[in-house]
Amino acid sequence: MSLLFTPVEIGSLQARNRLWVAPMCQYSSVDGMPNTWHLTHLSSFATGGAGLVMTEATAVSPEGRISPEDTGIWNDKQRDAWAPIAAEIRARGALSAIQLAHAGRKASTWSPLKAGRGSVPAADGGWQALAPSPIAYDGYAVPAEMDDAAIAKVVEDFSAAARRSVEAGFDVLEVHAAHGYLLHEFLSPLSNQRTDSYGGSLENRARLLLAVIDAVRAAAPTTPVMVRFSATDWAEGGWDVTDTATVAAWAAQRGAVFIDISSGGLVAHQRVIAGPGYQVPFAREVRERAGVPVSAVGMITTGTQAEEVLASGAADAVMAAREWLRDPHFALRAATELGDDIEYWPAQYERARLTRMG
Repeated sequence: MSLLFTPVEIGSLQARNRLWVAPMCQYSSVDGMPNTWHLTHLSSFATGGAGLVMTEATAVSPEGRISPEDTGIWNDKQRDAWAPIAAEIRARGALSAIQLAHAGRKASTWSPLKAGRGSVPAADGGWQALAPSPIAYDGYAVPAEMDDAAIAKVVEDFSAAARRSVEAGFDVLEVHAAHGYLLHEFLSPLSNQRTDSYGGSLENRARLLLAVIDAVRAAAPTTPVMVRFSATDWAEGGWDVTDTATVAAWAAQRGAVFIDISSGGLVAHQRVIAGPGYQVPFAREVRERAGVPVSAVGMITTGTQAEEVLASGAADAVMAAREWLRDPHFALRAATELGDDIEYWPAQYERARLTRMG
């Protein structure tokens, strides 16, 4: 059996394999409510053999949405709408995970499925974005600087969202601290120029993230918690992989059991050097420096490539996004590619496994 199709522990739980579905925004919600699109979209990956299926960035408050069409879990109606989705993922053999998020200064923006670009004006359903400092993302509206009350509310919102997520039946919770959204904005000196206890030193800039992890763990003490980081801002003077490894270790001390490594998203002038597996070295460095289990992501498109990532010791699991969109049965294909005789081929698909024909 390949490493890719060897089970792996996530806290007290076990994923059936190490090929997971990364969060992917769908911009298909109304008032934060998931719907039949989300059910079909997410459950198809579980049918396709994924070990863990994670929702899109799901807002912990209305103002935390990236766009007006984002999903949320800030009220009980949304919780109840998520419940059958989590149940369907589990029924098809995968762990169900939800990514809890606040978009910060990148909130209230037009969905890429819409004609507009940049920030959505109030007249079109937009709202005031919030951030650690009143520094706009290039082309977006200037956010309001958060005071102590606003910061405390974010912590409370994550706590309530975690509780509702467990009530909805999700197996795993992920705190989103990547891609230029609120928690990443506090971490990076490019977006955080505060002079109070939330700015300046690395300890201060990490204070909100650690408070959120504490709140999520308190609200869901038996549910495994992951944290997604952008390992680097890809910009001079910004957040880097050394900072990531340090804070990832702190997160693990607070009870995070898996660290999900991505990169970028904070500034428009980032200089990304992309290519197949381009973020894997960041995962390796965080894993080695922080001594925590990590997942790697970034243009991973075949079973052989994913297996090589694991065999090299760079990561404990592999996340993919666009490859799952191209092929919702990516894991079944990867198992065939690697020659693994996995037990969870759907009975309805057995003829494809047995004949290995188109």
